[in-house]
Amino acid sequence: MNLRPLHDRVIIKRLDNETKTASGLVIPDTAAEKPDQGEILAVGTGKKDDSGKVIPLDVKVGDRVLFGKYAGQTVKVDGNELLVMREEDIMAVVQK
Repeated sequence: MNLRPLHDRVIIKRLDNETKTASGLVIPDTAAEKPDQGEILAVGTGKKDDSGKVIPLDVKVGDRVLFGKYAGQTVKVDGNELLVMREEDIMAVVQK
């Protein structure tokens, strides 16, 4: 993937939710909600403050993050559906 986000933007790949319930029922794709977790594939250099100094991002490539259901802009690159969003749209980093 030759995609580099600018400034304080990140590129995220959604992580798939379980398609089976605890009792073994299969949830069809049309009824399943979009996952609100993803893995960061690329990060920008950071946001500039008023004096022009670059403030680096708190997240890094490989982090697993939580974000809102309607956050970011969906783009297709090389057949993969990815999200481009600002770092401020990320709610949390999932600790391992």
